[in-house]
Amino acid sequence: MPNDRVMLARIGAPHGVKGEVRLFIFAQDPDALAAYGPLTDESGTRVFRIKTMRPAKEHFVARIEGVDTREQAEALTHTGLHVARSLLPPPDDADDFYHSDLIGLNAMTLEGAPFGKVVAVHDFGAGDILEIVPEGGGKTVMLPFTRAVVPSVDVKGGLVVVDPGEWAREEAPPPEADQS
Repeated sequence: MPNDRVMLARIGAPHGVKGEVRLFIFAQDPDALAAYGPLTDESGTRVFRIKTMRPAKEHFVARIEGVDTREQAEALTHTGLHVARSLLPPPDDADDFYHSDLIGLNAMTLEGAPFGKVVAVHDFGAGDILEIVPEGGGKTVMLPFTRAVVPSVDVKGGLVVVDPGEWAREEAPPPEADQS
């Protein structure tokens, strides 16, 4: 079931001492943030308006209305900026989707065996990662969201096909770890 809010950006650490923040934008067009009107937190209760925004090295630097000090900026670190899904254009074709569409999809191996359920999509800077809760429960598995590891995504069918290979194999402890 798709989420009714989509995260378009995430506030990072403060930039300087006058309330500016680092802003990591997930939209294809950073200027589109202004077109969607005020952004909110995930629940939709707290409203954020971007006053100014400029590109920096690997992020943007933004000034948010009502944030005038470094302390106020620090309090917003890691806050996701969301927009109502209804304000976004629909995906162009079956190969286009929002990351939030992946959350909740069942994961199946190439052989057709149940693998688990997608619980999150992360971007730690080196590319998107799917976090999957294994079918039998236990520790979540992180898989790179690449065509090689995730060859098929069927949002309407509620399914992603994964080829976990070595990515999902847990490392065995070294033999000396069992010695007392």
